[in-house]
Amino acid sequence: MNEPDIKCERLAPSEYQKRFSDIKPAFNQNQALVESSRCLYCEAAPCVQACPTHINVPSFIHRINTNNIDGAAKTILEANIFGGSCARVCPTEILCEKACVRNFEPECQPIQIGRLQRYAIDNFSQEQYPFQRATPSGKKVAVVGAGPAGISCAHGLACMGHDVIIIDAGTKPGGLNEYGIAAYKLVDDYAQEEIEKITEIGGIEWKLNTHLGLDIQLDTLREQYDAVFLAIGLSDKRTLSLSGEESAGVKHAVDDIAELRRTENLSQISVGKRVVVIGGGNTAIDIACQIKRLGAETVVMVYRRSVECMSATWKEQKFALLNGVEIRTNCQPVAIQHDSGKVTGLLLDQTVGNSDSAERISIDADIIYRAIGQTMCCEHLALDKEIPEIQNGRITVDEQRRTTVKGVWAGGDCVDFGENLTVQAVQHGKEAAASIDRYLKTGG
Repeated sequence: MNEPDIKCERLAPSEYQKRFSDIKPAFNQNQALVESSRCLYCEAAPCVQACPTHINVPSFIHRINTNNIDGAAKTILEANIFGGSCARVCPTEILCEKACVRNFEPECQPIQIGRLQRYAIDNFSQEQYPFQRATPSGKKVAVVGAGPAGISCAHGLACMGHDVIIIDAGTKPGGLNEYGIAAYKLVDDYAQEEIEKITEIGGIEWKLNTHLGLDIQLDTLREQYDAVFLAIGLSDKRTLSLSGEESAGVKHAVDDIAELRRTENLSQISVGKRVVVIGGGNTAIDIACQIKRLGAETVVMVYRRSVECMSATWKEQKFALLNGVEIRTNCQPVAIQHDSGKVTGLLLDQTVGNSDSAERISIDADIIYRAIGQTMCCEHLALDKEIPEIQNGRITVDEQRRTTVKGVWAGGDCVDFGENLTVQAVQHGKEAAASIDRYLKTGG
């Protein structure tokens, strides 16, 4: 695209590194000691229950305060093998930190649990994570999907002595941690470094660039392996079904978020001058803030409901505003405006308060991003003789992550309950690994 308002190198070279450095700098030792001393070390700590992986938060914080950093790291990793990345990307403001009892004290802030967790993992002195592989069981398990759910399951099974092969369509493992997180949240190739440490346990093989439903079938995996865990995520992108949606300049947010994480030279990414993002979730926030940091003059997020209904957390919304992103709510997209096949703006109906009437408005745009969610690609399973039950576009599982097909489990974003969070996916993997282990030992 050669329009003057869409171009690369919008910023001075030094600005790119500055704007895409770690947005949540790590604690130093003094900061960690001061913050850990604020913890009340509650006996029935609500923060533990608020964490999907049930990390013993008071225990690891007390260990930090007594300078037992390795002990703190081990406590975290025993509950959450992705403790390092979760410390960086977890919405702690709606999980453990929201549950902190310090919130109920006048003019007091919750303990910064996420930053303390990162401090413990980053300063763990051992070169390898503290896990040993059990005696090989002779059983083989196929894990489809190399995101947090799949790798968490694979690690748990490997610890129990089972052999695991992780199959993934990508060129690198990591799933959303590698391709779907804002570049300033996981910097310096941290996602790959963490995966390397996790898989040092042994007993795990990789089969990348392999698509379920195209290169290999679930039926085949069931024949060749003793159990299968599906962690296939949500790969189909929703569309708006608006006129003008095929115009040049209409993009999916997840595609450019992945490009931002892959590129080695941010200055070479073309950025619109006037950008509109449609959506109200964390993905919408991630693309809006990154595009603004890449030099877009205006970035407007539009969401069809009220601000209270946005799935992006209050902290993410605040971050967007601090980055200069404008958020407009109660705006229903009507049509994408275009000229000669190229985007010129977005037409919307905007309501005010509880009014039934709407005002039709237009926002100029060079680029429009769709960030309205994703669905599971059912074609992955279309050719199989027996497939798991699917409801509302997701795989149905029970509390042990078992699907309706014997010998097949599922977890992560592709299942029919739970939140689409990294930490929730890790827990799904843990639970599935324990269930698969019982199945392999008892045969049912």
